[in-house]
Amino acid sequence: MAGFISFLENRVMPVAGRIAEQKHLQAIRDGIILTMPLLIIGSLFLIIGFIPIPGYNEFMSGIFGDKWLTKLLYPVNATFDIMALIVSFGVAYRLAEKYKVDPLSAGAISVASFLLATPYKTMFTPEGASAAVEVGGVIPVTLMGSQGLFVAMLLAVLSTEIYRKIIQKKIVITMPDGVPPAVSRSFVALIPASIVLIVVWLLRIVIENTTFESIHNIVKDLLVGPLNALGSSMIGAIVCVLLVQLLWSLGLHGAAIVGGVMSPIWLSLMDQNRAAFQANPNAELPNVVTTQFFDLWIYAGGSGATLALVILMLLRARSEQMKNIGRLSIGPGLFNINEPVTFGMPIVMNPLLIIPFILAPVVLVIISYLAMSFGWVAKPSGVAVPWTTPLIISGYLATGGKISGSILQLVNLIVSLLIYYPFFRLWDKQKLNEEQASNSPAGTDKAVSM
Repeated sequence: MAGFISFLENRVMPVAGRIAEQKHLQAIRDGIILTMPLLIIGSLFLIIGFIPIPGYNEFMSGIFGDKWLTKLLYPVNATFDIMALIVSFGVAYRLAEKYKVDPLSAGAISVASFLLATPYKTMFTPEGASAAVEVGGVIPVTLMGSQGLFVAMLLAVLSTEIYRKIIQKKIVITMPDGVPPAVSRSFVALIPASIVLIVVWLLRIVIENTTFESIHNIVKDLLVGPLNALGSSMIGAIVCVLLVQLLWSLGLHGAAIVGGVMSPIWLSLMDQNRAAFQANPNAELPNVVTTQFFDLWIYAGGSGATLALVILMLLRARSEQMKNIGRLSIGPGLFNINEPVTFGMPIVMNPLLIIPFILAPVVLVIISYLAMSFGWVAKPSGVAVPWTTPLIISGYLATGGKISGSILQLVNLIVSLLIYYPFFRLWDKQKLNEEQASNSPAGTDKAVSM
């Protein structure tokens, strides 16, 4: 175990630290977070629209009319279907902040670049027609949502990099001192914005003369497809969980580091489930692995499924240290916040507790994935339940009102208790012995003599 800890410190930690400090990954992570409030609001309307109570649809139709569901879901479409636009602005804004250039201008240029790269056409099936026809002059809603997420991120990074390099080289129009700052910043952005849009325009023209036809098709065929296949598999989920737990074991925020790379994939998979659930709540959903899969079924109490450990400290601890940490940690733990346990117990750099800290989430991934794949438990419906939502409630809401989601959470909690228990007993016994030794007369005399 000492060799393993040494390997983590000397080999893994330096690489992980550099990844955690990488500007572009941080900007992507923070830009995606900008969409979370909107997705949660849209999810609330989605939950209200599909409450699983017999006679609910008839009741709502009697009060609000036959079109009540269509009108209720307007906010769902207005939040989920502009995900890529928000990310386009957010990623560019956060990246420009790190380069200390005007973030508002960078965000606006990024959105313009994203729209410039998107073909204004969509497929439409007229009423009574047997086949879809192509309609031009309209912004395709599907590409403004999760399907355009990767293109939005890539162009946000590209446009901001071009923008900041031109700004830093001072190839700008400078206005006199008496000009209002807002107007001055607009003229400063004029040349960089022109160059960015010309680059994206030329890129679009070149791609339109290939078999791909648009940058969206290139990203979908060469990037999104393989990444979705990897990110949605059980093996991919296990690898991600292992990385998260290893990084946390070193004191690094594993969820933030891994999420910076994987969040776009899981968010896209989540939205695929949301669209399928919105179309038909009883339909088979396409994906098991989504953002909610990890937040609500694997990480009860926080990374490492440490709610089980907190419960053990409250109910079975004999040492005063463990009892006190349990009392301090149960409140945050119920809302999936576990820093008091991770750093207070501690789990970080603790050879004994690192074992269940890594093992428990891996076992839970296998149990949860198989249970959902075989249809024993409902898959996440795409509802963006906040990760701080307590156990039982979150499982019910995230599966579109299926009690099986809550039952699986309870099963996972019991499994986590069983995995943590022997290691907790050893650690608690060690702390109890230390306390008894320090409170014994010999220990007191030694402390006084020192």
